[in-house]
Amino acid sequence: MAMTVYKYQAQALMRDYLLADPLVPYTSVLVGIVLCKMAYDLTRILSSFYFKVYSSLTKIQRVEWNNRGMSSVHAIFITAISLYLVISTDLFSDRLKGPITFRNSIISTFALGVSVGYFISDLAMIFWLYPSLGGLEYILHHILSVVAIAYTMLSGEGQFYTYMILISETTTPEINLRWFLDTAGLKKSNAYLVNGILMFVAWLVARILLFMYVFYHIYFHYSQVVQMHAFGYYLTFVVPSVLFVMNTMWFMKILKGVKKTLSKWP
Repeated sequence: MAMTVYKYQAQALMRDYLLADPLVPYTSVLVGIVLCKMAYDLTRILSSFYFKVYSSLTKIQRVEWNNRGMSSVHAIFITAISLYLVISTDLFSDRLKGPITFRNSIISTFALGVSVGYFISDLAMIFWLYPSLGGLEYILHHILSVVAIAYTMLSGEGQFYTYMILISETTTPEINLRWFLDTAGLKKSNAYLVNGILMFVAWLVARILLFMYVFYHIYFHYSQVVQMHAFGYYLTFVVPSVLFVMNTMWFMKILKGVKKTLSKWP
C-alpha cells in the first residue's frame, strides 16, 4: 500500500513539476547540473576503490579524472537519446507533415535541458581551473554548445539538427579513455592502440561525415530552415560550421597520433 502511494506521488511530481510544459526547460537544466555532480562524485568514489593509480594522482589530475568520468556519462546519455529520437521515433520522420525544423516533444526538450546543465557545469569547471581542464578552444566549443542547445530547448526550433550534432558526443568516451590509459601508464598497452583506432573511426564518422550529412540536409530543407526565427536561422549555419572546422583540425591531430602510434608499435 505504501509503495503504491509513493508511486503515485512520484508520478504526480513528474507530471506537475518536472515535466510540466512551462517548467521543462528550467527543471531539466537543474536536473542536468545535479546529475553532473552525482556523476563526478560517483567517479571519484568508484575510482578510489577500483583503480590503484587514482590515489597516486595529483589533486588537479584527480579533478580532471573525475571531470572526464562526468563527461563520459553525459556523452553516453545524450548519444543514446539522440539516436533514439532521430532513428527510433517518428518525431523527425519524413512521414510526418510539417517543417522538421519546428518539431519537438517534452522528452526531446527535457533531454536538451539536461545537456545544457552539463555544458554549464563543465564550462564552470574549465573557467575555475583554467587552463588545466582545457584552453580557449574548449571554451569556444562549450559556449557555442550552450547557446545553440539552450536556444533550441527554449524555442523548440531546430531540435533535429541539434540532436544530429549531439550524436558526435559518441567520440567523448574514447577520448577520455585515451587520457585515462595514458595517465595510468598504459600508453603501450593493446587497449590504448585499439582505443586509438576506435577513436579515429568514431571521429571520422560522427564528427566529419555526419556533419557533412547535416549540411546536405540543411541544403535540401532550406525552405523549412528559412522559416525559423533569425537567431535560430543563423545558429543553424554558424554553429555546425564552426564546430566542423574545429573537428577537422582535431581530426588531423588524431590522424597524426594514430600514424605515430602505429609506426612505433612492435
